[in-house]
Amino acid sequence: MATDTTPVPVNPASLPRPSGYSHGTLSGNTLHLGGQTALDRDMRIVPGGIVEQFRQAFGNVLATLAEVGGLPQDLVSVTIYLTDIADYQAHGKEIGQVWRELAGPVYPAMAGIGTTGLWQPEAMIEILGVAVVPDERLVRPLTA
Repeated sequence: MATDTTPVPVNPASLPRPSGYSHGTLSGNTLHLGGQTALDRDMRIVPGGIVEQFRQAFGNVLATLAEVGGLPQDLVSVTIYLTDIADYQAHGKEIGQVWRELAGPVYPAMAGIGTTGLWQPEAMIEILGVAVVPDERLVRPLTA
């Protein structure tokens, strides 16, 4: 019998269908958001550089959060993996604008980590996070 703390996969229909992973895992009120790159629904990394890749990857994170009734202010931590830190920094103002457009003035604990590569060779960014969704908004996905 499942309990409220039994981990449940969270896989929004708006995101690529996962194979061998989940977009998120909900345990109690805590949603662990799996690493999101800039994959679109057709499993392609969006073109246009770091700003557009940030928009898509962060949008994917927020779509997973919304699937359980979460809002951007429920994010408690975000980790951003980058293949080119200097490029990210050079576009910091634009990325900040995208953040505010998608999440508003919400700034959880964050870390930016440089890496030599990500799962998809053309990916420049991967974002993962943790959110805590209040009981009154929490929508627990049905399990199979």
